[in-house]
Amino acid sequence: MRILIAEDDALLREGLALLLGSVGIEVTAAVDDAEKFLDAFEADPPDGAVLDVRMPPTFTSEGLKAAIEARRRRPGFPVLVLSAYVEDRYAGDLLSDGAGGVGYLLKERVGKVEEFVDALRRVIAGGTVMDPEVISQLMSRRRADDPIRSLTPRESEVLGLMAEGLGNADIARKLVVSDTAVSKHIGNIFAKLGLSASDSGHRRVLAVLAHLRS
Repeated sequence: MRILIAEDDALLREGLALLLGSVGIEVTAAVDDAEKFLDAFEADPPDGAVLDVRMPPTFTSEGLKAAIEARRRRPGFPVLVLSAYVEDRYAGDLLSDGAGGVGYLLKERVGKVEEFVDALRRVIAGGTVMDPEVISQLMSRRRADDPIRSLTPRESEVLGLMAEGLGNADIARKLVVSDTAVSKHIGNIFAKLGLSASDSGHRRVLAVLAHLRS
């Protein structure tokens, strides 16, 4: 696996490079702004990228725009975007092209090495990974009469894991329940929220996020 890093904080940038190298992932380049990212992307095409949302010169959404541009040039190019804050509109922008291979995590997740590397591998494999805190905040904003309020505590837990991009087997292992139980919970969730079930993990995440953001 060959990964391109774009992060303006020198300490975090070098830390990411060392972290990835320690688990056998090659870093093609580690740059500090979006323009250099796109130059490196063209010069030595990687298998995927890890980018900060906010980079020079305005520190608003340069990283996000660079990620979207890279996916425009190479449809489906895997990108894992990092942010210091929960900004769910960025998550929506990143997912809007309808393809897999995208992730949105808070920077604090990088410190949990196994979880971070697992998330990156899932993104590279074409999966969709959303930060649990983004999902939690979206769910907490729902109206009192919203159908999501009808979910049981277990169904809410399963919904959050679905939105993180986990498949049925992964959810079953995490909750220590059977695959059949997970399938039943997911069926109940989609029925209560009025969503169509799908075998595609990315479409499931899109459906969940669309409902939570509506």
